[in-house]
Amino acid sequence: MAVSGGVGLKRKLVDVPDDFSDSDDEIAPVKDPKIDKSRSCPYLDTINRTLLDFDFEKLCSVSLSHLNVYACLVCGKYFQGRGRKSHAYTHSVQINHHVFLNLHTLKFYCLPDNYEIVDSSLEDITYVLKPTFKKEHIESLDRNTKLSRAYDKTTYLPGIVGLNNIKANDYCNVLLHALAHIVPLRDYFLEEQNYINIKLPPGDIMCLLSQRFGELMRKMWNPRNFKAHVSPHEMLQSVVLCSKKRFQITKQGDPVEFLSWFLNALHASLGGTKKAKSSILYTTFQGRMNVSTRKVIPMETPEKDKEELLKTEEYKETVSETPFLYLTLDIPQAPLFKDEFEQNIIPQIPLSSLLAKFDGTTEKEYKTYKDSTIKRFHLTRLPPYLILCMKRFNKNLFFTEKNRTIVNFPVKNMDFTEYLLDDAEVRQRNPYTSYDLIANIVHEGEPGSGKGIYKVHVLHKSTGKWHEIQDLHVADILPQMITLSEAYIQIWERKDTKNEEPVEENKPEQRAPET
Repeated sequence: MAVSGGVGLKRKLVDVPDDFSDSDDEIAPVKDPKIDKSRSCPYLDTINRTLLDFDFEKLCSVSLSHLNVYACLVCGKYFQGRGRKSHAYTHSVQINHHVFLNLHTLKFYCLPDNYEIVDSSLEDITYVLKPTFKKEHIESLDRNTKLSRAYDKTTYLPGIVGLNNIKANDYCNVLLHALAHIVPLRDYFLEEQNYINIKLPPGDIMCLLSQRFGELMRKMWNPRNFKAHVSPHEMLQSVVLCSKKRFQITKQGDPVEFLSWFLNALHASLGGTKKAKSSILYTTFQGRMNVSTRKVIPMETPEKDKEELLKTEEYKETVSETPFLYLTLDIPQAPLFKDEFEQNIIPQIPLSSLLAKFDGTTEKEYKTYKDSTIKRFHLTRLPPYLILCMKRFNKNLFFTEKNRTIVNFPVKNMDFTEYLLDDAEVRQRNPYTSYDLIANIVHEGEPGSGKGIYKVHVLHKSTGKWHEIQDLHVADILPQMITLSEAYIQIWERKDTKNEEPVEENKPEQRAPET
């Protein structure tokens, strides 16, 4: 059942009048025993597939009700009911449009005669409304190199389709595209039975998030779409609703903030707990690290007291193992000087220098109004898919400053061995440490909400080609060009992902602090 992110929530659900119900006896059409109209409807040639769009909320265009909604297959509009006083019936009489589809039961009807239409030529319409994937089809997705042809003759690769920017939701679009190419996550959500029956506490609306995300995945990977793009309208409405309007489609947000919320919210919507591998999200993205913490002695403390303080429990270094879903990398501040042409120099830094934060020896100071602590990080478990977020924006009360430093990175064979704890058990638990890049989200333009644009580079596995997607614009891109971009979020795939059985862990889980 679709729920509106705005007006629909506050609307009271009322009993549906008989004229708007789906009862077959609401109209008693005269039947000619010699003619079976259900299998020979004369109006099928009036269907206009170019106007059909099932990506938006299933509400009657007149009453705004989501109950018993039918799509007119001639003009594409939605109407409620099919009784004599219903909006669909009135539309069929006044506008002379006769073929309708029940958006819930997926049955076709001819109005005003009110008989069900049974015709195999309509199966493509029901498939676009509700795509379904069999196991053998899912398994072949990463081997398929065949282009699909939309109804308007344009061609597209399933999975490489544009997403509508309704107003300012490009920051959501790029992340949804990146997640759509995480193989275990995609395969899980393409099979609706994996999560359709998950039980959550009464009144918990979070289940809406997983249902809408699954619908979007199936539409993005649908090889039989009528058009070469998809609107994430219903998905984004569920985001607005479940985030309590923290993330909007009318105001540009930060993909990193959205990533943090979305991964945890989607995990919760699948009934996930704090235990490892309690959902597909934790199985796919969760790694572990050791965090060494020690409190810094205030500068004004006399030298003679410092040695005594270091012996106390308060100032001793503590080590704890904690999980993470993504790693935050700190980009050094760009230099202020200019070159001989009076142009600002755009510095470059290798990704390995940023990852040194997790080598177990590099220290980082965290200050608060009360005190400051020194922390060191060391990875103890590498996840199948590793998400890296590069801290490009510094915000204060007055403005947002962007760090334009170019991060140099390889597209293939990035080795994370040196960031793993040098321990026999840890090494045994992480036999594979080499990763390939599969998604790269970039920010272009000025800092600040709405002043820049977000793009995503995704790898299509079956063709081995990279594609740049910005809302509805899809284009090929060379791997060499990806490394020159202002990378913001990256997703890396461990090279053994398809072959390794997941390692079971029984250690207690807790939500990881942002690093």
